[in-house]
Amino acid sequence: MTDFEKQIAFIMELDKIKQITRQTYLSDASRKENDAEHSWHLAVMAFVLADHANERIDVLKTIKMALLHDVVEIDAGDTYAYDTAGNETKRERELAAADRIFGLLPDAQRDEYRGLWDEFEAMETAEARFANMLDKVQPLLLNDASGGRSWEEHGVKRSQVMARNERTHEGSEELWAYAKRLIEKNVEKGRLLDE
Repeated sequence: MTDFEKQIAFIMELDKIKQITRQTYLSDASRKENDAEHSWHLAVMAFVLADHANERIDVLKTIKMALLHDVVEIDAGDTYAYDTAGNETKRERELAAADRIFGLLPDAQRDEYRGLWDEFEAMETAEARFANMLDKVQPLLLNDASGGRSWEEHGVKRSQVMARNERTHEGSEELWAYAKRLIEKNVEKGRLLDE
């Protein structure tokens, strides 16, 4: 295959991300979002909210991370944030998926995009910390807007949300403070269980 053919094959493979349904409802609670919608939303958030990052970030690099972070779910599936059993095998499934999916690309792009995915996962750079914060805050925004529908369906507890977000502040203290207010509001309304 030529490099161009490899790029087209990768692009067509990514079409499958539109079929991966997440557990988070749209803000109007009419249906659950898919991975493509989630990734697009994070990419927009990355440039709209960049000024609220704790550290100066490369916005384009952060957008790329946001758009690529869930492509592995084409093979690995979406693992619900609070699915204990699913999260035990998540890393192994996602690593195999990353090898295959990014492996469709020409070598230089394979290395760059896989590197961005690995960087996002490691959460060691300013861009990765900010992108990860967006990945955690966006579902909180949607859960709040949809009346906590997904949280109520799964019986999610405040302690689970707080544990999942233990590093969210590393991307943006300001956005984490806002998210905490949303969490507390939803506990008060009984949408998140308090124990």
